[in-house]
Amino acid sequence: MLDKSLKYMDILMKREAAPAPEIRLPEGFRFVNYLPGDEKDWARIEAAVLEFDDEAQALKYFSDTFLPHQDELLRRCFFIEDAQTGEKAATAMSWWELIDGNRTPWLHWIGVMPGYQGKGLGVAMVGHCIAQALEIEGPVDLHLHTQTWSHRAVNIYLKYGFRVVREPLGEWKNDKVDEALAIIAPFMR
Repeated sequence: MLDKSLKYMDILMKREAAPAPEIRLPEGFRFVNYLPGDEKDWARIEAAVLEFDDEAQALKYFSDTFLPHQDELLRRCFFIEDAQTGEKAATAMSWWELIDGNRTPWLHWIGVMPGYQGKGLGVAMVGHCIAQALEIEGPVDLHLHTQTWSHRAVNIYLKYGFRVVREPLGEWKNDKVDEALAIIAPFMR
């Protein structure tokens, strides 16, 4: 869940082309790809972690941004499902942004339902998302945008070889990275 007690600041990270990591999904869970209708689960998860004010806002964002790319969603949007209940517990996307006319691979919208946090699902989801991105895109650099509010996730990203970058990328200016890093420094392992 986002820690909105901190000042919000953007953080850009990059993982240079490298083999996919080993993935350890906790027992009792499974990875599943998006199927039509799963946007409701995506919205529920993203609203629960406070990325959106409510599920309706999250669903509108998903519908406007991702549903026009239905074929891509089927191979780029992932969930971790509780194998016993079928509940979707976590989500992530291996998406892209067009930057200077080039398709740049990004990990997007990584979220774990509050009741499932602390079980290793976030770590597994990031690893899975990296592996899937590399399967789709080939051996490329991967990018992600995070923020000071997601300081817990930054430790996961660092574990998987992402590094904070200082240069801007596309719409992200990243001009206050030192201030952002000072804010999250007490939480870094």
